[in-house]
Amino acid sequence: MAATGTRFARAGRAGGAGARALLPERPPRPPMGPVVGLVLLTGLGAVGLAGFLTVSELAAPPGTAQARPASAQEASAGTGSGTGAGGAAGDPLRTTGEMTEVECPAPEVDPQDRESMEAFLHEITDCLDTAWQDRFAEGDMDFEPPTRVFWYASGQSPCGNFPAEGTSAFYCQANKGLYLGVEDIVADSWDGGGPETYTFVLSHEYGHHVQGESGILARFNAERGAASDAAARDRLTRRSELQANCLGGTFLGAVETSFPIGDEEREHILEDARRRGDYDSADRTHGTGENGALWTEHGMDRRDPAACDTWSADDGLVE
Repeated sequence: MAATGTRFARAGRAGGAGARALLPERPPRPPMGPVVGLVLLTGLGAVGLAGFLTVSELAAPPGTAQARPASAQEASAGTGSGTGAGGAAGDPLRTTGEMTEVECPAPEVDPQDRESMEAFLHEITDCLDTAWQDRFAEGDMDFEPPTRVFWYASGQSPCGNFPAEGTSAFYCQANKGLYLGVEDIVADSWDGGGPETYTFVLSHEYGHHVQGESGILARFNAERGAASDAAARDRLTRRSELQANCLGGTFLGAVETSFPIGDEEREHILEDARRRGDYDSADRTHGTGENGALWTEHGMDRRDPAACDTWSADDGLVE
């Protein structure tokens, strides 16, 4: 199985030359915590954690006007052919149906306490396991939960060494591993983050596992490998990353009542998604901050994996 990763851009990254000014000046990112031991957990309900490491970087030339949807409801109503990796022509996630409400009360968490953060991440990942196992069962598809790896110190995965510059979490398809820097995710979240923003990062990375289990990542890797140039490869990567945002959003919508996620928590999630967008003209892999938030919100509102068809969406929605 090919190694696949998806780098999740740090929320506090400053805009590079040519970056589009979608956001006001971002607050400085707090320093990364001290480096200490590594914890590896597998099996027995221990099965998922998060990271952003795939392949994507595409952007419209600076100053190019892009059509915007009137609402998130229009996000998946693109005019593409639907023949992409997870396009409408054969998207297996279309058979799973809408996410049912998931009981997942957010546990109390102290982001400065290692044990508290680990317990929080395990509980939320347990909820993700249950939610997606149920969805795949509805679609008559097999589903194996991912392996969880929490890191405090440097280490190795089949997808490369960690931590890496700009990466606080990633998914590695080669071993179905969700990798998360427990201290890094706090340091790299906007304004220090909170339960809802940590869950957003986690659910995004879990979204890549969902892509892997449904066969979308395999088709994406094949198409990307056959692409004729870097721009085409980047376009495919952005579609993959934005779909992971949307798939993560479906889970967030499903736990909205029990978590709970109110108006304030929703805005924190969307602001974190905006700030993890592409602000470096030389590194356009996750889509604009605006589109990152749009697809996240679309998933939260629709709660249906079928609505996350970024592969058929108009180019302006995946820039």
